Amino acid sequence: MTSSVWHPFTQHGLREPIPMVERAEGALLHSAESKSYIDAISSWWVTTHGHCNPKIMAAIAEQAGKLDQIIFAGWTHEPAEAVAAGLRAIMPQNLSRVFFSDSGSTAVEVALKMALGYWHARGEARHRIVVMEHSYHGDTIGAMSVGARGVFNQAYEPLLFDVGTVPFPAAGTEQATLDALDAICRQNDTAAFIVEPLVLGAGGMLIYTPETLAQMHEVCARHGVLFIADEVMTGWGRTGTLLACEQAGVAPDILCLSKGLTGGAIPLAVTMATEAIFEAHWSTERAKMFFHSSSYTANPLACAAAHANLQIWREEPVRERIATLAGRQARWLEKLESFCHFDNARQCGTIAALDLKTSGEGGYLDTLAPDLMAFFRERGILLRPLGNTVYVMPPYCITEDQLADVWNAIGEAVISF
Repeated sequence: MTSSVWHPFTQHGLREPIPMVERAEGALLHSAESKSYIDAISSWWVTTHGHCNPKIMAAIAEQAGKLDQIIFAGWTHEPAEAVAAGLRAIMPQNLSRVFFSDSGSTAVEVALKMALGYWHARGEARHRIVVMEHSYHGDTIGAMSVGARGVFNQAYEPLLFDVGTVPFPAAGTEQATLDALDAICRQNDTAAFIVEPLVLGAGGMLIYTPETLAQMHEVCARHGVLFIADEVMTGWGRTGTLLACEQAGVAPDILCLSKGLTGGAIPLAVTMATEAIFEAHWSTERAKMFFHSSSYTANPLACAAAHANLQIWREEPVRERIATLAGRQARWLEKLESFCHFDNARQCGTIAALDLKTSGEGGYLDTLAPDLMAFFRERGILLRPLGNTVYVMPPYCITEDQLADVWNAIGEAVISF
């Protein structure tokens, strides 16, 4: 049967096979062809506790019998209130306001609008957004504008707004990044700096130090520039702590969360902000409200999943599971150090990555990627290399044997390609 589905980030002209997945449990995906795949990338970085986690599934099912959907403009419901209270309890205490949306991209759009709205309400002409080289913040127009310019968005260039850009703080170049950020922040029109803390995901799993993150935050604070932390990927334990910002002692002015917010079970996002940003939009004049929403803002089913996820974090040894997985990842990277076929082995918490040497140009469109994906798929593993960068970011429930299968396959690939 010919499918009419247009898949994301898929070049259908290559006619690559697209497996049909029927069910999932833990770290395993089961296809219609009765083949199992180890989900080594958490299905695009969203699944934290494992697929079909019983507590999260039960919460969704229970909520489905009570309230499925309700307009959130001027109305509320218990699951949303519970999630907001739960987040306030574990997130930086300066982030007193919780705004719901439905994806990482929209969480970023909300953050940008909050930042610009803050300065507009104060009567200050600050409109410039500063970003980091190689960053990625989503695929809506605002999110693309604050991401790296290139193959991801070159067709849409006329729609994107201008930003200030600072270089990625690779080892030994951190001061250049700080100097560039300081120079831009000195300009009177600079509104906010948005950054992926510690790890740039789609940019190639590029890692920088907590010290640099802290210093960038200090630069912004010195000049009164709002600091936006996009923790859509790095949040919920991926870097070894609940938030990557924790490792730098940074409390951002605005925080974007999604993916692991529901344990990866169902779409939901939040943008958390300080009281000052909320109060800048507070008024007795309706024209000064924060103009943003979507039909499914704070959907009750998604909020029920997020509430269950927060309970898991409170009641189960999630941090211990993360530490165990991080240790296993480190040992596998160490085992592969004897190979000369790859460069730049790196790790941040549960995220591990390495670059295979290639005859191509490297980068996202390196021709090695489709061959690698097929190689891993044949071995029953879901890995989706970023060009010649192979990374492993599995659910925290992955077993030692499953992780061994993943890394043994990577070892084969290192030799074969």
